[in-house]
Amino acid sequence: MNFRKKFAVRTGDRIKLSEFDPDENFDLSKNEDTAELIRKYTKQLTEYQFRLYAENRRSLLIVLQGMDAAGKDGVINHVLAPMNPLGCRCQSFKTPTELELAHDFLWRIHAAAPRRGEVVIFNRSHYEDVLIQRVHGIVPEKVWRERYDFINDFERLLARNNVTIVKFFLHISREEQLKRFKQRLEDPGRNWKISESDYSERKYWDDYQQAFEDAINHCSFDHAPWYVIPSNHKFFRNLAVSEILVDTLGEMDLEMPPCKVDLAEIREEYRKAKEEEEKKR
Repeated sequence: MNFRKKFAVRTGDRIKLSEFDPDENFDLSKNEDTAELIRKYTKQLTEYQFRLYAENRRSLLIVLQGMDAAGKDGVINHVLAPMNPLGCRCQSFKTPTELELAHDFLWRIHAAAPRRGEVVIFNRSHYEDVLIQRVHGIVPEKVWRERYDFINDFERLLARNNVTIVKFFLHISREEQLKRFKQRLEDPGRNWKISESDYSERKYWDDYQQAFEDAINHCSFDHAPWYVIPSNHKFFRNLAVSEILVDTLGEMDLEMPPCKVDLAEIREEYRKAKEEEEKKR
């Protein structure tokens, strides 16, 4: 299935998140066939990442956004973790530090953008500044509305500098979020994820949905598309994200760079070195 086409928000679209079913899975089920397909995609991702790193001309930025417990960490663990850390980096964005607050809101973001040959995953991102700051009235409306333009300019700048941008909104229901909060309570291995804000922020669910919706509508373009991924089913979320990334990287037509040395000379050097080693035996 072409999830890239199915879930993309195209330039000029005006979506309503309420019209997207977070429980959608297209009648697929969590079974060995699906697991094998995800493994196939993750293997392809590692191969593409190696080419991207070796080519050292372009880069990839993956943005993960969603409500608490939407599965940002899950995507990183199950889809992106197999990538070689030599050319892949995960960057999370929490409450800004005093130093970061002393600069414009994109200062800390630009510093974390991928260099040539690198894949960077933003676990939350520059969009927090038109989400939490809007919902909690940290800045006035005039300020956060203007940030859409700054974000678009920033992403356009990255794209012009050979950064491919892919942005995922992991869409879960309010009921599914509470179910996952319960799992955190019952699993000692997940207790560390629990925060008091998990529950206080639920009061603003509708406000956050509106903020996400507006951000997606204002900031989805061909060079930096948003994808709304139904994420109530974790296996389907991983399948859709991995397929979209494989299609995106495949379209980049990544090439291994040409050898920079005279192979005939190097082969001769190898032959001599091997002869020397054999003489020592």
